[in-house]
Amino acid sequence: MIKVKRPFTCIALIIISIASSNYCYAQVPFYPLPSTPDTAVAIHKPEDTVLRIRNLNPYFTLHVDSTLSYHLEINKDPSQYFWYLKNSPVGLKINKDNGTLSFKADKSYFLSGKLKYDYDYKVTIGVQNLNNPAEKIDTSFTILFFTTEINHSKIKPTVNSILFIEEGDTVNFRIECETGSFPIENITYYSNIPLKGNTDVKKCDDEFKWSPGFDFVKETDSSKTKLVILNFIGADKFFNKDTCTVKIYVKDALNYPVALAEYEKVANRFQLYILQLKYAFVQLDRRVKKAKNTRTSFDLTTAGTALGGTVFSSAATPGAQTAGKILPSAGVALVPVKETVSPASPMNSQQNSATLVRSSIKRLDYMLSENSLVGEKDMDVVKKTANLRNELKQTQLQLIDIPIDFNNNMTAEQLDAYFNSPKVNKKYKLKAK
Repeated sequence: MIKVKRPFTCIALIIISIASSNYCYAQVPFYPLPSTPDTAVAIHKPEDTVLRIRNLNPYFTLHVDSTLSYHLEINKDPSQYFWYLKNSPVGLKINKDNGTLSFKADKSYFLSGKLKYDYDYKVTIGVQNLNNPAEKIDTSFTILFFTTEINHSKIKPTVNSILFIEEGDTVNFRIECETGSFPIENITYYSNIPLKGNTDVKKCDDEFKWSPGFDFVKETDSSKTKLVILNFIGADKFFNKDTCTVKIYVKDALNYPVALAEYEKVANRFQLYILQLKYAFVQLDRRVKKAKNTRTSFDLTTAGTALGGTVFSSAATPGAQTAGKILPSAGVALVPVKETVSPASPMNSQQNSATLVRSSIKRLDYMLSENSLVGEKDMDVVKKTANLRNELKQTQLQLIDIPIDFNNNMTAEQLDAYFNSPKVNKKYKLKAK
């Protein structure tokens, strides 16, 4: 027997192996511990001093027309705290005293657009100590509304389904969405005719803008009108689709910038031709004046010789009487010289030509004034251009024999001053018979 001085609480069996294959067992006796009086062990738990919400659900899913009532708890005396919400959707409330979260998902909220289906509303919730404002907690949760009743969203343009425009005009309208259970997420469109320069429509409230060019309507189109059909297709995330159609009738119209440039070109030619005619009139008037002065000089000389012959014939001296007989013959001889130097027919012809040129200038000035453009965009520009072109052509044919001198050494102001001078106006003024 092996004695163990140190007591143990259990019995140990020691097996010793020996070479003779015999075993010797040693038993260790059990010595009980001395009895001690019972002692209570105290477990110290840490004090819960941090304010927190015990049962906050981070995500609420609520069906339309259902009711939510959820009581929130904190780890403090609730009578010393109050509750509040931030960024809460319409209808969501909380009792500030006991922390009861309540909501009735009325369908009218969704029909009026105040609330949306399938949209995550993130709400901030907080609780604060009434006596110590610094002791508070702010957190958040998400609430989502859904419905088993599907109301399809619709799209509609801000214009009528049929439009009438002209080439060069701009059509401009927005595509609005009437939101149902699920909002329209994307919009596509297509037309029966390829369009150029138009804006894209991809989502709700996008604007469609397009201006057809002046060559959009072809000569082969019936009634000079082309029909453009636009189809806008909106789809939600479940690929529920809605389509609206807009028909645009494009009429053939005037290319005003080109027509205006053509008018200005004809008007400039018109004014240039008037200046050339004024210079031709000045030359003709000066020739008529010179020829008239020459014939007047001959007439005065003839009259003077005739009168001198009469005076000399009554003189007493024979020489003076002889001179009186010769002088009348000299005056008569000047008449054919006058017709040769300054014949009456060419002078009258030049005077008639000057009168014709003057009347043509007056008529052209009147036509240019009558066919001037009115306003920023005169729609009669084509008609007025044609009137000026026809009048210019007719005048040029009428005055085809009038020599036009392009080497004009007078300014436009000098020509106008000469043409409108009182002396010239009096000379060519029509006289009553």
